Amino acid sequence: MTAHDATLRAGLSGLARIVIEVWALLGGCVLLALVLMNVGSVVASALISTPFPGDFEMTQVGVAVAAFSFLPYCQMTGANVTADIFTSGVSKRWEAIFALAASLLALGFALLLAWRMWYGMLDQRAYDYTTTILQFPHWVAFIPILISLMLLAVAALMTLSKAAGDAKRG
Repeated sequence: MTAHDATLRAGLSGLARIVIEVWALLGGCVLLALVLMNVGSVVASALISTPFPGDFEMTQVGVAVAAFSFLPYCQMTGANVTADIFTSGVSKRWEAIFALAASLLALGFALLLAWRMWYGMLDQRAYDYTTTILQFPHWVAFIPILISLMLLAVAALMTLSKAAGDAKRG
């Protein structure tokens, strides 16, 4: 690998890291907005006995969007749930092999879900499904979820590359 290739790879990897981190922060902002909306709804309900219409619907949509937005960051930083009891006594090489397998599974999971969510979004749009109170179109929530799944695939490729290098070095 030439110095230019290494710089390009670091540049693309660095860009991916930034995008994934910003995406996770946006997911956090969605959660914060949901909390504020729910607090406002509870306060409004207590003071004027009328909560915000559709707050439950937006909470459902927002939590789904936020949860998916954290997946790429968790994959990239190794913050996913692991079963260390199975790997506590193995060599570094075997740890790297397990990490490689986990990255492959994450990549497959991301691509499979993205594929099925794409068709789910098309169905939601074709049948014009909306929430009951606000009439918010369901398919719109699929867009950030699909972006999250594509970023999860990118993060899985990044961890796959690292795990493959670690497995080679042993």
